[in-house]
Amino acid sequence: MAIIRFTEPPHFRNPWAEFERLRRGLDQLSRNYPEKELQYSGANVFPPLNMYEDSETLIVKAEIPGVGADDLEISLVGDTLTIQGTRKGNQIDEQTSYHRREIEQGNFSRAVSLPTKVNPDKVTAKLKNGILTVTIDKAAEVKPRQVKIVTE
Repeated sequence: MAIIRFTEPPHFRNPWAEFERLRRGLDQLSRNYPEKELQYSGANVFPPLNMYEDSETLIVKAEIPGVGADDLEISLVGDTLTIQGTRKGNQIDEQTSYHRREIEQGNFSRAVSLPTKVNPDKVTAKLKNGILTVTIDKAAEVKPRQVKIVTE
């Protein structure tokens, strides 16, 4: 004799329902965010830079348009080079209504680890057309040496 159970059929779970619930939660979260947090944030890191080396020196080039030499501070501690500064904004009154405001202003700092040992006494920096060039001599122990071959 067969036993037949009269129960509700298994509930079909819609896999997209969970995604919809998450989307609604994220929408609610973004509505509660302050507007300042949602503004254009520009690049991920500032200042953007390139670092390369030759046999004698390590060169770091950073783009810092709108920043003067008086507003910069460069320091070298151990194997870390730090570039700090302030980008001053235009002095426009508070009644100005911006249509777009993407140029960041304020303080910035960028620290990078150097890939090789350097001589901290031999560092020069030059700022020209918004490009900062920091040249650092390599330490004597990492510079390539020419070995003279003696014939007998």
